[in-house]
Order: sequence, then C-alpha cells, then structure tokens
Amino acid sequence: MTATTSPDTAFLYLIACFRPRLKQNIRVHPVLDRLPSLSREEKDRIRTVAAREGDVLAAELLLQAVERGPHQLGWRQEFCDALREGGCNLAACYVNPSELPSPSIEADNDAALSLVELSLGRLVDEMRALAVADKCVEMNLFSDEDHEQIIAAADLQGNRHGVRALLSRIVQKKDWFSPFLRALQDTGHEELAVALNGKKMENKENGTTTEEEMEAEESLVPEVMEELQGVEVNDSLVSESNGLEASFGDTSEVSESDVGLADISVSDISESLGQNRILSSDSDDAEVDKRVSPEPELTLRDYQMEVAKPALEGKNVIICLPTGSGKTRVAVYITKDHLDKKRKAGEPSKVIVLVNKVPLVEQHFRKEFHPYLKRWYNVTGLSGDSQLKISFPEVVRNHDVIISTAQILENSLVNASKADEEGVQLSDFSLIVIDECHHTQKEGVYNNIMRRFLYEKMKNKKLSKENKPQIPQPQILGLTASPGVGGAKTQEKAEQHILKICANLDAYRIMTVEEHNFQLKDHVKEPYKKFVIADDKRRDPFREKITDIMTEIQAYCQLNPKSEFGTQSYEQWVVKEEKKAAKEENRKGHVCAEHLKKYSDALQINDTIRMLDAYNQLNNFYKEEKNKKMTLDEGDDEPVASKLDETDRFLINLFYAKRKQLKALAGNPEYENEKLIKLRNTLMEEFTKTGEARGIIFTKTRQSAVALYQWITDNTKFEEVGIKAHYLIGAGHNSEFKPMTQNEQREVIDKFRTGKVNLLIATTVAEEGLDIKECNIVIRYGLFTNEIAMVQARGRARADESTYVLVASGGSGVVERENVNLFREKMMYKAIKRVQRMPQEEYLNKIQGFQLQSIMEKKLKSRKEQLKTYKQDPSLVTFLCKNCHKLICSGEDIQLIENMHHVNATKEFQDFYITRENKTLQQQHADYQTNVEIVCKDCGYAWGNMMVHRGLDLPCLQIRNFVVEFKNKKSPTKKLCKKWGELPIRFPSFVYPDYCDVSDED
Repeated sequence: MTATTSPDTAFLYLIACFRPRLKQNIRVHPVLDRLPSLSREEKDRIRTVAAREGDVLAAELLLQAVERGPHQLGWRQEFCDALREGGCNLAACYVNPSELPSPSIEADNDAALSLVELSLGRLVDEMRALAVADKCVEMNLFSDEDHEQIIAAADLQGNRHGVRALLSRIVQKKDWFSPFLRALQDTGHEELAVALNGKKMENKENGTTTEEEMEAEESLVPEVMEELQGVEVNDSLVSESNGLEASFGDTSEVSESDVGLADISVSDISESLGQNRILSSDSDDAEVDKRVSPEPELTLRDYQMEVAKPALEGKNVIICLPTGSGKTRVAVYITKDHLDKKRKAGEPSKVIVLVNKVPLVEQHFRKEFHPYLKRWYNVTGLSGDSQLKISFPEVVRNHDVIISTAQILENSLVNASKADEEGVQLSDFSLIVIDECHHTQKEGVYNNIMRRFLYEKMKNKKLSKENKPQIPQPQILGLTASPGVGGAKTQEKAEQHILKICANLDAYRIMTVEEHNFQLKDHVKEPYKKFVIADDKRRDPFREKITDIMTEIQAYCQLNPKSEFGTQSYEQWVVKEEKKAAKEENRKGHVCAEHLKKYSDALQINDTIRMLDAYNQLNNFYKEEKNKKMTLDEGDDEPVASKLDETDRFLINLFYAKRKQLKALAGNPEYENEKLIKLRNTLMEEFTKTGEARGIIFTKTRQSAVALYQWITDNTKFEEVGIKAHYLIGAGHNSEFKPMTQNEQREVIDKFRTGKVNLLIATTVAEEGLDIKECNIVIRYGLFTNEIAMVQARGRARADESTYVLVASGGSGVVERENVNLFREKMMYKAIKRVQRMPQEEYLNKIQGFQLQSIMEKKLKSRKEQLKTYKQDPSLVTFLCKNCHKLICSGEDIQLIENMHHVNATKEFQDFYITRENKTLQQQHADYQTNVEIVCKDCGYAWGNMMVHRGLDLPCLQIRNFVVEFKNKKSPTKKLCKKWGELPIRFPSFVYPDYCDVSDED
C-alpha cells in the first residue's frame, strides 16, 4: 500500500473490477443480516428487490449501497466478514487483496460451473438433495442457513427444487468442486461424480479432501502501487452473465442497462488514484489487465483442453472435433496462450487465421477472436471482398491477429518472391491457424502455403548442419471436423490419406476426443437419421417428351450415345462431342451437342425440382438464342439479315413446335415430382410436431435452391405451419446463375439466427464452417457428396431430438452412396486411431516421406509447365470463333490487365464483333464491366464482355468461347480451354498510354 492510494479507494476499485463475479456469488439475505452499518430502509429495499427480482439485481443494489457509504471505521472488514459469515466466501475472496483467485483458478472454477450446467438435467433427476446437503454441512462446505434453505425447498416443493437450491449455493463457495464430488461419492452418487469428473475417486475414511488433494493453484496477490495508468472503470465493466443461477431458476436476469457503478465514475476513480498502477507480485501487467477485462471469459471444457494440450506446448497439431463442439473457441484459447507466452518472453509474435470462405472471416472476427482478444491484442479481419485500402503487409505489421482468406496470404507470399513487390514471409508469423484444414491437399491454396513451410523446414535442416542461422518458422494449428479418406476403398489407403494430411500440415499429432467422452456426447447431439425414398417408376410424360426431342436431334446430326438420357455419363459424353466438333470445325455437330446439353440439364432439373422449372429453363434458352441471331447495325432500327443457318432453324423450330405440349405437361399437377411430394410431407411433419422448428435443406445447384424456395413460397400450406424460407447460395461468379453478394448472405444468416427465417435452402456454402443456429431438421435433397460433406451437413442438426433426412429417388443411387459415406466415416475414425497409436518414430518417418514426395511432385510439375510455356511468343497461337470457326485474331493482339483480364484493343479487331446488352451482367452488378457483351458479327456467338479500365472501353475475351490453334508444329493443332491459365502463353501487359487518344478539345 502506498501513501498516495488509500485502502478505501483500492477496496472500491476491486468492487468495480470484479462486479460481475461479485453479483453472481452474493446471496443478499444472510449478508444483510451481518451489516449493522447499513440502514434499515436500505436493507428493506434490497430485500424487496431480492424477493421480486432475484439475488443478482439485489446484489447490485447492495454493492451500490456499500460504495455510497457512509464509510465508517472498519467498514471494509465488516463487509468482508458479512460475505464470509453469510456463506459467500468466494465473493469475499474478490474483495480481499490477499485472497484474490488466480486466473487459472478462475478458469478451473468456470470449467466446473460449465460441467455442472451441462449435467444439470441429470443432477436434478438423480441426486438426493438432503443426503448431499447433510454431507456438505459435515464437510464445512455449507453453513446452517444454507442447510435450512435446502431442506425447506425440498420439503415444500420436492427433491428437484432442493437440488437446485443446493447447486445454486454450492457454486458460490470457494474451492467447492472437489469437496462436492467427494460428497456425491460418499452419499451413493458415484456415477454422478464420475460423470462430472470423468474418473473414479479414491475413498477416504473421513470423507474430506485435504489441500494436497486440490489441484495446484497459484495465488495472485495484487497490491495497490504507484503509477496506475490508463484505469478505465465504466458501465462496460458491468457485463451481466446469467451464470448457473439462471438455470436453477432462483434469480432473474439483469441487463447491462439496468445497473451502473453508482457514484463511482471514470473521473472519480482516476482522480482518486492519480497515476497509480495495480501490479501483481508474480505476474506482469498483461495478467492484471486480463483480470479486470470486461470481455467474456475464455475457458475450455475438459475435452477441448484435452485436444489443445500439445498446441499449448508449442507443437504443430491437427484438432479434429465434430461440428458444433467448439473448435474455433479452442483456436482462440491457443492463440491467446501463444501470444501471452511470447509477450512474457519478450519474443516477436503474430498470428494469422486462414479460412477458405469469405463469410468465415467476419464470423470468426465478430463472434470469436475479436470479443475474446480485443482487450489485449489488435485483431482484424481481411478478405478479398472487404480488404482494407492499405497493403496486406501493412495490415500484418499493425496487428497481432489477422483473420484472412488463404488466397490473400498466398498472393502476398508470391509478391514477396518478386524484387519489385512488397509481400510477407511465413517467418513474419509465429502461429498459423488453418480452418477446415482437410483442404490442405493437392493443388489447394492451403497446400501451396504449407509447401513453402515444408520447403523452409528442409532448408533449415541444411542450415543447421552448416551451423548457419535458421529461418524462423510458425507453429501450425489445423482445425477440421472430418479429414475424410480421400476416396479410399481400403483401410490402408484411408490410413495413408490421414498421414498425408498430417504430413502436409507438419502435424506432430492429430488430436481427437475418446469416443466414450461423456462431456462431448452431452454437448454434441447425434441426430435421428432416416431415408425418405421416392418412387421413380411413376410415369413422367414431360420427361418422355424431352427425350423424344433429344432423339430427333441426335438423328439429325447422326450422334449415337451409349448412355441413358439425363445421366451424368450422358452429360460427359455430350460435352466431349461438343469439344470434338468444335476442333473439327463441324458446326452442325457442335451446335447440336450444345443444345443436347441444355435438354440434359432440363431432365436433371425435372428429376430434382418442378417440371415448370425445367420448362422455363428451356424456354429462356431458346428465347435468348432467337434474340442472339437478330442483331442491329449502328444507327439502324431494323434488324439485319437473320444469322440463323439450317441447323439453327431446325433446333429452334423443333422446340417451338413442341413448346405448347411441354408447357401443358409442366402445369399438370398429376405428374408432380415424387421427390417434391416426399419433401413436402417431411417438412410438414417436422414443422408441425414442434412449435419452434428450424431447418436446412441442402441441394446441389444454385438453381435448385432458388427453385425450391419459389416452390415453398408458392405453396400456402407451408405458410400455415409457420415455415419462413429463404435460399442461401454462393457468392462466386463461376456460374450462369446469379450469385448472392456477401451482404445478402450475411442478411439471410442473421434472419435465420433471429427466427425471421426458419428454413434455409442452401448449396454447399452452408455445409462447412458457417455458424448457423441449431437446427431441428437437416435434409439432404437428392445430393451426391462425399463423407466429409455428409459429416458437415449432419453436424448442422444440433438441437435436441433433431432429425437428419435424406430424400432421394429409389434408382438414383443416393442411398447407396450415403451408406458408402457411412462406411468411409467409420474407416476414417479407425484410420485416425491407427495413426494415433503408431510409434512416434514410425509416424515421423512416414510423414517426412510424404513431405519430400509433395515437394518433389511440385518441382516436377513446375518444370513441366516451364517446358511447355512459349516464353514471350504469343504469335504462335491464333483464335477462331468457336461457333463459325472464323479466324479472329493472333495471340500477338492479346494484352493482360491486372494479371487477370485478357483484352484485344486493336482497331482491326473492332471489325469482327458487335455489342449487345448482357442481362446477366446487369443482374450481377459487376462494377468493372459495362453490362455489354461482344458477339461475333457473322454468327452472333458471344466472345466476352466490354470492360472499363481507367476510362477506356475494352473488349475482354473469355477463352472458352474460342478454338485456339497452335502453329508451332508441322501440322497445326487445335485446343479448347476453359481458363486462360491452361494456355501456355505469356501475354504482355496492357500499355495504357498507347490507347489514350487525347485531342485539344479534351
């Protein structure tokens, strides 16, 4: 104690700092009885509030009264004694500097509270309140008043209320958990003790627990010393927690707006303490800051701590926990522990959290990392959509924790290898957290990053042998719910897949929780699973009419497929034929194959959703085809001669000849999709059996998600049972169907959380990672996926008594595939166990072998790509229109903007194309485009879009719309490419000044 800080001021400061914990642990009636200095009127007011509103709000009033005073001689000791003698000894510790619990003790106590809360239902059902209460009195854990209140509750309202009264009191005692377990065991509740503790306890003759039996706890003894800086005590410190009492029903919840700090304000505290600082005798400033933080407390359950242990020791690990078990919370805990240790040791530290989906950046930032770490560390979230207007390296320099999409880091690592670009190195980070780390394989962005890590690791071995300084390497933490088996058919291959994932992440160990862990089973609910199979033998006239049209087209262009209409193998065949015809300049075969693909799509839509959706898809396609062939010359109001040739006329006339019949069949409810009937019955059943149902339907495509949403909104029966649906689809622009923006996704998920939407129809965007509220019902609607996606989707059914349903047609093979996934899931867990039990030396040898293999394979692939690249020689290729095969331009005419957009800005090229409005782009609101597409002047085939670059309108080409001809060989070869990256040519960068035509008038 210093001369500049009075004991009274320090005492008031402790009350302000630990106010939320004090309110949770004060039982006002016995405390008031032992406060003679408090006026009768004040006591009556507090007792009235306690009777009406509960102890938490009453405790706030009590603390306000204590803070106001008057403060007579000995008032601090009187309050401490009243707390202790009133049975609130844990609260007494928080106002006594010599007894303040250490952070580790607080964490242990919070973990014990969580255990009791998780097991509350079982405790209330099975525990005998009076027997345990008697034992607690015998062990000096309860006072006589505690005992009387518990007896009264049990006598008046029954044993259950007695148990709740007992639990609400015992959690307010100091060091209560171990004696409570002993009391349970000694009163014949050994199973409850084991359930809470996870193991049996040895019997003691006297039934008590000595200090040596308690876990080792460090005592933190804070003292009020000089130079207290930056003390901020305000209403934010009063962050209300329901605590365990809310579960017992003895107290009322208090919001932050209802309570304050009475007469103690920021200015009062600062003025009283001056420039003094609270320090700890055995901890640094960060520990003291942590103690007074108003942020939510960061504690782990036992099973979470079990899997986190090696990472807390600084080892590279993969944490494999089921969806909904708190993997991200474990990562936050490890992150803070890592940063705390580095700070204490005076070592540089920086953490980057990598995610594979943009919405996860904001989710992890807003819900996990920022709330728990903001008090001590600078945390930021960064993605391609929300990237700050400063460079990524600058963001890294200015923050302790960065949550980012992996591609941003990869781009910056690539830039770091260029002399003229600013980037980051892996050595800039001390910890890398990789979310959904099962994607760290093959050519994924996660694996590209980790290959750099492995290369540096190999380099360090060489430097070590040469006694040279090594490259600092970050610790690696991988998170996954299911690493999968990589398509393995044997146990050996499954084990090999797990080892490869471990090797790619340089994992010391893959961590899982034992299957018998009761706490994990209590927390992660296993849904009831059922199959709903639709009859696929019903007559389908709409499908028959489509296949008749397809048969006519095949006969017209003399194509003979060996696969059945509408199957995946048929789709693969028709795409292959389309490419083949394009290369051979066979326009008839190319166009017919393109139209057959559209009819095949319609068959798949018909099998999945409504006939009407399939009809609309075909009708819109042919309407657009007709419009494409009718173009306008500049300045003319009349269309030029039709671009339709014989093949175009045949295909368009064929559809319009059958259109009325197709439309009539599509509107006939008699032939409705059987799967939709099954889906409707399933939804009606689930949403009528519970008043607050919440569900997700997983479907394959964006189109089917939106169509199912439209089907539900069109049916008033769904509205009558309270279904409020919305679709949730991806934000990428790799589809013809309009994507959702990030804001639209966020808005839908927020509505789902609040209940404004209670049924999501989602593509795979909702399967992994997204924090979606607990569901009663999860439906996979005719969806073929692997075991990883199955585990992810099933994990969304987290509510009690939830249901996981698979709706499919009998002959689709979906049920068989689901059974294969179940088999692979079991194979995966068995493979993980075998890897975990492998001798460490054998394990390390195997993963080192896979690491070397990965690096060598990447080097070999890079060499092959370099060998086939025609450096600085784009003239070796020419581009032909994919539809009419007219020579359009040479590779010399192509230039590159921002390493991404391929443009042809030559004046000669303007003679080959015309422009027209692109409605799809208008819907997507693409900011770099002009909503105008460029099309072949001769045949009307689309080549790409007009884009705006620094005030210039430039034709941007899409390579998939061209046939590429190579001239470097004796006989020219032709190729079709989906992406420009497949083309082994390095195009020059766009020279902006060459195309800026500025006149005197300008």
